[in-house]
Amino acid sequence: MTAKIKMPLVGALAAVVSLVLVLHGNPGNMGICIACFLRDTAGALGLHGAGAVQYVRPEVIGLILGSLVMSLATREFASKGGSAPITRFVLGMCVMIGALIFLGCPTRMVLRIAGGDLNAVVGLFGFAGGTLLGVFFLNRGFSLKRTYSVSASDGLALPLISLFLLAAMIFFPVILLASQEGPGAARAPLVVALGAGLLMGAIGHRTRLCFVAGVRDSVLFKNFSMLSAFVALLVVLAIGNITFGLFNLGFEGHPVAHTDGVWNFLGLGVVGFGSVLLGGCPFRQVILAGSGNSDSTATVFGMVFGAALSHNLSLASSSAGVSANGRVGFFVVAAIMLAIAIYNTYFNKKTEVAK
Repeated sequence: MTAKIKMPLVGALAAVVSLVLVLHGNPGNMGICIACFLRDTAGALGLHGAGAVQYVRPEVIGLILGSLVMSLATREFASKGGSAPITRFVLGMCVMIGALIFLGCPTRMVLRIAGGDLNAVVGLFGFAGGTLLGVFFLNRGFSLKRTYSVSASDGLALPLISLFLLAAMIFFPVILLASQEGPGAARAPLVVALGAGLLMGAIGHRTRLCFVAGVRDSVLFKNFSMLSAFVALLVVLAIGNITFGLFNLGFEGHPVAHTDGVWNFLGLGVVGFGSVLLGGCPFRQVILAGSGNSDSTATVFGMVFGAALSHNLSLASSSAGVSANGRVGFFVVAAIMLAIAIYNTYFNKKTEVAK
């Protein structure tokens, strides 16, 4: 099947999965949101105290395990890493802080647009601008260097943690925190959520689905196949939302969203920029971590840390808008990311020594 047909079908399937999750209890316009789900999971582990967003999201567990199973089935599982893992951890943290200023990752950006949320359209322009800034540095030689083979335990770290969390949810739920109200309390049944995650994890690995790659590849290589998946996702989900009465065109009245256009733009700008530097959006990082990439595991850990930091330091936005701390946090993480980009473009050119 050619990419011209395959990728739109993948986008359409992702739309159906997202709609099913919302119809079964997930928050509105949040069938799949990596930033939101990692934030909720961090809360369930007690890493932050925001009681409204605490729940181990089975979708994330499914994404990781689905990617693992598919990579093993296709003999593509490979334990590799060593490409600036600490830098990736920091970039993951920055991406998460930006996402929680916007209140969603690039996946949720598209889902929100499909629900009629025009605030997410503003965010889309920010995401595209941040991605183009990242492309600017890529064109000038930005690199976090190559990866190397690492031990199987490194490659399996996140899948094993995911299995532990799943077992805890089923057999020892008392050890985990779970919201009784708010977005964390809105959730699809475990079997539905886990099944959706497994399906999307397998598809994500097989197709290399990545939101930032859609923009990046269309700019660098004039390749629009990845972008077509997200157009299909948007169109099919919008039709589904209209059908089930979930579509609300405008800036007001959308779930888990705020109307501050400047900060919707800037928040997703950080996400786009950081995702290009990392080589993939949050969704792609989770998929890569499931298939053995320990650098992506470091990125996911960084995102979890960023989620905890966002709520512990009041950096995260709410439906009321962006906090004062969040505004300061944006400039801090933007400065960090620019420093990383400049250093690894212009000042880190030493010849690599093979290990």
